[in-house]
Amino acid sequence: MRSFFLAASVAAALPSLGHAQSIEEDVTLQAEGQEFVGTLVRPSGDPAPVVLLLHGFTGSRDELTIPSTEQGIFAHTAIRLAESGFASLRIDFRGSGESTADFSYEETTFDGQIADALAAIDHLKTRDDVDGGDVHVIGWSQGGLVASAVAGRSDTLDGVALWQAVGDADATYGGLLSAETLAKGKAAAANETIIASLPWGAEVSLNGAFFDGIETLDPLAEVAAYSGPLFVTQGKLDTTVMPAVSEAFIAAHDGPEQLWSAEMDHVFNVFGETETLDAMIGATVAFFETNAD
Repeated sequence: MRSFFLAASVAAALPSLGHAQSIEEDVTLQAEGQEFVGTLVRPSGDPAPVVLLLHGFTGSRDELTIPSTEQGIFAHTAIRLAESGFASLRIDFRGSGESTADFSYEETTFDGQIADALAAIDHLKTRDDVDGGDVHVIGWSQGGLVASAVAGRSDTLDGVALWQAVGDADATYGGLLSAETLAKGKAAAANETIIASLPWGAEVSLNGAFFDGIETLDPLAEVAAYSGPLFVTQGKLDTTVMPAVSEAFIAAHDGPEQLWSAEMDHVFNVFGETETLDAMIGATVAFFETNAD
């Protein structure tokens, strides 16, 4: 049985954007004997349906900062969700963000992140301040790859949204890390460290087990095991996850679904404007509401 742990936390009111205020609470959870952290945002009032937000490669729970608002994309999303009557839990996968007490990013694997997400879902189902019987997942980029597996391996989700999700891991990580680094990683032992340079100049340490996941985890096969509502976004200007991948997710899935396409890059054009991001959030919420039980 997957375990979780709720630590003492501090609640604070989020800034209102013209609607009822929401409550923000930090939580500490546990997966595979190790702790990770998250932020729960919930509208005031009765327990609301809840969305688990899964961040991308080398990211963290607030996600990329929007220059015009100085707010992370997932922090922004959490407020928009609350305005629409949805609670949300955004987590730092073990080794990411503040979830580094007993785990480093070097040790991260897809299976470990899937375990974190499943533990977070178990946690949400025990809370009495959210509707644990109405749980959705949004995964962005690598978080979308994780969400595809969570969808396929959990029979309790009410809706899944894949925002520019990684569906062809070889293509995405070959582009991010270089074909040479990808080949080196695949040949490495599970506990061997590989230092990779990223296109934006940063370096990241990964273990051989991370590259094993690139070879063995098939996001399209995972989502094919999920028959619930599936919302997939497509960025026509995305060069990290190519637009055809979104169509492949839709083709692999059998159930209620929507492909939402826009002239946007992998980060939803937030370096220039937030209208695209807000439209995507609105469309995601509308899909979840339309397909509610």
